[in-house]
Amino acid sequence: MINPANTADNFALDVQSLGDLRLKARTDPDAALKSAAQQFEAVFMNMMLKSMRDSVDQDGVFDSEQTKQFTAMLDQQLSQSLASKGIGLADVMLRQLKPKAAQEQAVAAAASAAVAAPSAPGASGLPLDKTAPPSRASDFVNKLWPHAAAASRTTGISAHFMIGHAALESGWGKAEIRAADGTPSHNLFGVKAGRGWTGAVVEATTTEYVNGVAQKSVEKFRAYSSYAEGFKDYASMLRNNPRYAAVIASGNDAAGFSAGLQQAGYATDPMYAEKLNRILQGSALRQGLIG
Repeated sequence: MINPANTADNFALDVQSLGDLRLKARTDPDAALKSAAQQFEAVFMNMMLKSMRDSVDQDGVFDSEQTKQFTAMLDQQLSQSLASKGIGLADVMLRQLKPKAAQEQAVAAAASAAVAAPSAPGASGLPLDKTAPPSRASDFVNKLWPHAAAASRTTGISAHFMIGHAALESGWGKAEIRAADGTPSHNLFGVKAGRGWTGAVVEATTTEYVNGVAQKSVEKFRAYSSYAEGFKDYASMLRNNPRYAAVIASGNDAAGFSAGLQQAGYATDPMYAEKLNRILQGSALRQGLIG
């Protein structure tokens, strides 16, 4: 499978590239404008591929929801690959956008529209995530980005994935674990305080699944002095615990990262990987990254 992160121009359809596009808009507007235009071209081709797929009967004996999901993923990767070579649409857009007074604003507008395009769902084929208002998602990303970037450098895991994971565990920060007096734990990943933990702890009610049945229980969780410390501990746990080797290996693949965490037993929720992947591929995180 083609990894957009390894192409000459990254695409906004790839969640891990949104932050790079955002930074590039400030440091190299011409290159960012080209990336945004190519993204539009990829979205357009993905629309054509989807239209072609929809015109063909996909309810045969060998068809299933899984085959449709992987077909959607293939089409998205194919559209990105074709857009990297170009069919001329991106060049037309560049000629239209470059005369604008503010190139950075044009890039942001193009990227935002591409993100919101109804024909560009996440690679998982799941509905786009709508759990967080754009303003909350942007605030969440902006607040945590430096810490996620630092953790990314030590693990190789995309900073976007870490922020998405924190969003799932904390409800975009709204449900952060707190002490009885309301003091924040700065624990956005729901990391429990096991027997080997010697730092501060807070107790909170959580939902655990036993044989697929949800049950409430009170558990002890790690507490940190800052979000920077929380991200550092989270990164250390993933990097140094062998059970998370597959997670580290899938640090730039949303579906692999999500599945790796569930398979490693990070959470007992049987739908954990699906929920996480929905956020990683969802519109809320994309809008938050664009800011």
